[in-house]
Amino acid sequence: MHYGLDEDQEAFRAELRRWAEKVLAPHYQADDRAAEFRPQLAFDMAGMGLTGLRIPEEYGGQDATAVVAGIAAEEVGRADFNAGYLIINTALISDIIVRNASAEQKAAWLPGIASGATVPCIMITEPGHGTDAASLELRAVPDGDDAWLLSGEKTSITLGMASDRAVVLARTGGPGARGVSAFWVDLTTPGVTRSAFDDLGSRAIGRASVHFDGVRVTRTELIGAEGDGFVSVMQGFDYSRAIIGLLCLGAAQVSLDEAAQWARDREAFGQPIGRFQGVSFPLAEFATYLRGARHVCYEALWLKDHDLEHSAEAAMAKFWAPKLATEVIHQALLTLGHVGYSTEHKVGQRLRDVIGLEIGDGTAQVSKLVISRGLLGRAYAP
Repeated sequence: MHYGLDEDQEAFRAELRRWAEKVLAPHYQADDRAAEFRPQLAFDMAGMGLTGLRIPEEYGGQDATAVVAGIAAEEVGRADFNAGYLIINTALISDIIVRNASAEQKAAWLPGIASGATVPCIMITEPGHGTDAASLELRAVPDGDDAWLLSGEKTSITLGMASDRAVVLARTGGPGARGVSAFWVDLTTPGVTRSAFDDLGSRAIGRASVHFDGVRVTRTELIGAEGDGFVSVMQGFDYSRAIIGLLCLGAAQVSLDEAAQWARDREAFGQPIGRFQGVSFPLAEFATYLRGARHVCYEALWLKDHDLEHSAEAAMAKFWAPKLATEVIHQALLTLGHVGYSTEHKVGQRLRDVIGLEIGDGTAQVSKLVISRGLLGRAYAP
């Protein structure tokens, strides 16, 4: 077994860390206070190839491996957690388009994502259907032979206020997953309205509810075959869940690093506070857990790159890494004490932000369901 990154991957990590600390980190808290998405962010990240990681070179992308996308998420998570949502969205949506769209659609859609000109989002969740996504109700009613009218609401949409285009799941047929199709929708089309949420964390990503009132889409905007939308979109989530895990672990690791430095610098009773086991042992425990969770995430991505089954590993990454990151960042805040509790320090914002991914893109309960079925077999699991 080889547990290290190769020379090129290590060079990419080092370059990206320097860039993120210089370009992304200075905006992290200001963007949170403004509670809005900075349009320049997409172009800045595109300049580093981060919005085109999973896009083939012929369409302006990097054609990077899943492991490299994970490295990018982890490093961006250290500097600006919320900027990492662009990596999650562009990587997931690019994979969906590459696997399911026609050559003409790929040529029309992918270059804009890679260049940062198109900020994409994915619309699955509805007010009455989150985890039970196959029961969605947003309707696509036929309008002639080659078009549909979309009517209904999507909610809790990441980058919903900022996105130009969206992969929208809508019901074109009967009940269940096979009645669902996927469309690439221009969100400037008449009939689309958006409402922003006022959230505890990740305020810069513009989470929103989006209403569709007879929004017209044509067959040229249908991704894949009619009725295949649910399956084609859900296949991408195994991969993106490991990316999410590494984004959270990046924020946790930098918080742990800051706490460790504080334990060296801060003195009490005539010595560094790290000399006290009550301070150092929790940091040692969480350093151990972080290393384990990181291995799980990269294992899932390595399996993806080698076309091997990785659903259980991705589910492990999704339920464990955000939960662990929340615990690590909380401990880092406690270690920093009053310094960490101040809004002048980033650790409190990281705590607020990471909690959101204990919910988004699949709850811990759903992840454990996937793991249980892999462990016991579907006949013996919930």
